Parts: sequence; structure tokens; C-alpha cells
Amino acid sequence: MYFAALLARTEDGWEASDTELDDVETLSDLADLAREASPDEDTVLVLIEQEDGWFGVVRVDGEEDPRVYVSDAAAAARSSYGEILLTDELLGREPGNDGPDLDALDLDGTEDGEPDDEDADADAGAVSAGSTDAVPHGPVGDAQVLEDLGVSEKELRSMTEDAVNEIAEALGASEVLETVR
Repeated sequence: MYFAALLARTEDGWEASDTELDDVETLSDLADLAREASPDEDTVLVLIEQEDGWFGVVRVDGEEDPRVYVSDAAAAARSSYGEILLTDELLGREPGNDGPDLDALDLDGTEDGEPDDEDADADAGAVSAGSTDAVPHGPVGDAQVLEDLGVSEKELRSMTEDAVNEIAEALGASEVLETVR
């Protein structure tokens, strides 16, 4: 089960709103959604969690690039919401490097028929080895994303099951978050 909320910092404190991510396809879309929540260009946090799996924090400060932290990249990669956060830049990959280059494939004439057993085994090994290296297990991103708001890197990295509530509590926003939960 997933939960996503926006926390916008205003002059009067934090305001929370439940958010639907079904129409969000990219981190840029998510940042735009966050900016809409705060017309005064205040800090907006997008908190996403998958129960017993992973959590993510996206921080948007005005027109600056979003800052992202994901608690477990490998777990998030298996989630459509997690894939939104796991950009090539965040994972340290070259942009657009989503898989093998079709122009670089060695087409030896077997593409119309069944591949040789040896070739199939070698290809399967290469694909599975590449995919496990692509997304690291454990946290990725900016672990200092909440440092100036009172949540240290060490605290953020130690959060697990109830991270969104722990973050809201540390920010003094647990009551407003509870209204949208």
C-alpha cells in the first residue's frame, strides 16, 4: 500500500495535502505538482512511502531543481512511484542508458529463428547481471535534504517503517499530516 502527501511550508507553519500520483510520469511532473501546492515558492516536500518497503522525500524550493532521497533504491525500482524518483542522475547513470543499444547488437542471422543454446545462455547471463548492477540496494540521493529543517542525515538514514510520520513529527507537522492520512 502506498501513501503520498505534500507538505508545504508557509508563514503559518506546514500545510498538508493528500496527493494523487496517477498522472505523474516524471520527476519533473512531480516537481510541478509540488510547486502548484505553494504559489509563494515556499519549500514543499513530497513524502511517498510504500508500506514495509521504502520511502522517498522530494524537496522543491521554488524554481530550483528538486532534491531527492530514496531509502531503498532496489525496492523503489519495483514500484511505479519509485521509478518516478529514480532518475538516471540520481542513480549515477548516463541519461538515456535504459538498456542495450539495438544498433550495437550482433545480429548473426539467428534473429529470425531460435538462437543457439549457447548464445541464449550467454545473453540471459548478461541481461541479469546488468540489471542487478543498475539499481543499488540501499539509500540513494541527497540524505541532507531535510538537514536545515531539523532531520539530520543520520536520522533520515535510520528511518524505516514509519518514516513519513517520523519526518512529519520532526518537522512539527504530524497533526496536519494526520488530517490527510
